[in-house]
Amino acid sequence: IMEHGESAYIMPIAALNKKQGKRFVAGQEAFNEAWVVAPEPGVWGLGPTFNEDRCSHCHEANGRSAAVPDGEEAVRGPLVRLSIAGQDEFGGPSPHPAYGDQFQNRGIEGRVPSEGKVQVSYAPLDVEFADGEVITLREPKIQFAELEFGEIGDATMTSLRVAPQLVGLGLLEAVPDETLLAIAERQAEQGVSGRPNYVWDVENERRVMGRFGWKANQPSVRQQVAAAFMGDIGATTYLFQQENCPAVQEKCLDTPSAASCGGQGGCGGNAFRPEVNPSRLTNISLYLRTLAVPARRNLDDPQVKQGEKLFSQAQCSTCHIPELRTAPAGQLPHDIAAAADVTIRAYTDMLLHDMGPDLADGRPDFEASGSEWRTPPLWGIGLLETVNGHSDLLHDGRARNVTEAVLWHGGEAQASRELFRNMTAAERRALVKFVESI
Repeated sequence: IMEHGESAYIMPIAALNKKQGKRFVAGQEAFNEAWVVAPEPGVWGLGPTFNEDRCSHCHEANGRSAAVPDGEEAVRGPLVRLSIAGQDEFGGPSPHPAYGDQFQNRGIEGRVPSEGKVQVSYAPLDVEFADGEVITLREPKIQFAELEFGEIGDATMTSLRVAPQLVGLGLLEAVPDETLLAIAERQAEQGVSGRPNYVWDVENERRVMGRFGWKANQPSVRQQVAAAFMGDIGATTYLFQQENCPAVQEKCLDTPSAASCGGQGGCGGNAFRPEVNPSRLTNISLYLRTLAVPARRNLDDPQVKQGEKLFSQAQCSTCHIPELRTAPAGQLPHDIAAAADVTIRAYTDMLLHDMGPDLADGRPDFEASGSEWRTPPLWGIGLLETVNGHSDLLHDGRARNVTEAVLWHGGEAQASRELFRNMTAAERRALVKFVESI
């Protein structure tokens, strides 16, 4: 029996062996565990600056974080990425000299100041359908407040992001590069320029195809987890060994890392020990790779069937590809045998597409331009309201439902958006109902 209630995103796949089942449980516990500052009781290694103290605060029930309410501060999921012109040594974004590559709104109480606050407000934008119905979209505007280390600067590139849902990651990781490159070739013949992002694989020290993150800037689930530990919680791993402390943040730099704190409470020692020990990183990675995708619902509903046809007619399926096949057993990038040789219906191509100026954040990320985004998978999207109590979509949560999300599509998706805008109200409802059934 598939779970379609509040637990829809937290079920393991059925085919785990006993050892993997144990690691799934350990990973789930670690995902929900609070990090603390040594020597408090808990997992040592929080901060010195950070956004949240555990994974599950941003990804509640493995779902998606809600958008920031109008006029309020960004907490519990939404965060802001920062960079300045140029690239780092690996071709990625160049961090802000005083605030790094992610704005951290929390510090260690009484010891390390937070970097400041982010507030979000929305500007209304009216869109009219061909039948005369008007819908008001909202465009987020961010403002920094109580900045601890000087102005952010107008030349700084900023990008507001919400935390995405986490089901099916091991399956997406198992789709071969060749499959995605073949899709890119096929799209080029249709006048659509989907392309992979090529990013830095920290463990293997080479450029590889990116798959995860809003701009496909992470190559693997494991590196994505390690990057989140560093950026969101402030915890080091063997992949990212330096605390996120730019040179001007002296108190941040002066705080001893839990990596050098021995069990006897002494914080000397030069040997690097990651705050996130390797087994914790491995367990959380396995947990995320083996989260089951909720089964589709309402497949036989005539309205859903009509919506599926319209989805295809509007060419949404050019990028939101209905079916992908994972690699055969001997060629998987991980040890989840159940992910081999299966057809998945994720409705993504994992490629970058230019979505036009309205959705652009103006912040390049490896080979992704300031207006390019990875096609997000659509599976499980209709259960978002049930699991997380909202239906906020897109990279910054600006769309409050599927209809609004479609209307933000520009650039390469503009023709599809116009086809949607020109549909009858009944056709639009059918298309939305189909998307919510995926």
